[in-house]
Amino acid sequence: MTAKGAEALRAELVRLKQVERPRIVKAISEAREQGDLRENAEFQYAKEEQGFIEGRIGEIENKLSAAQVINVKDIAATGRVIFGTTVTVVNLANDSQSRYQIVGDDEADLKVNKLSVYSPIARALIGKEIGDVAVVSTPNGDVELEVSEVEHI
Repeated sequence: MTAKGAEALRAELVRLKQVERPRIVKAISEAREQGDLRENAEFQYAKEEQGFIEGRIGEIENKLSAAQVINVKDIAATGRVIFGTTVTVVNLANDSQSRYQIVGDDEADLKVNKLSVYSPIARALIGKEIGDVAVVSTPNGDVELEVSEVEHI
């Protein structure tokens, strides 16, 4: 995972532990004070939410403990597309330009042009250099993308 991705997970972990966990403990306590727990919807909802929060905390802690954090700025720029780089490509069919950062699964978000390293586009681009053409298989046929820029940002 990238350094920014690890930082985002750490921030989420802190929020879950310091804000969400105390909030849900308080909600459970208040629901218990209302009496019969078998028919108390607030209590049931709070317990479900507590389970989700604790599960997410465990998931994040496991990911962070096993993660290999890569700061692409520390890697010498070679012009080759690798994990963490930001790559600008030109679609040879229509000359449209796109810019993507190759990131881990947890960071992937196409809305902000972050592609999972396991996505078809990223897999086609990994190892390519400036001027190389990557062929991406799509349901509508193959798409040719020419690498025009590779940045370590």
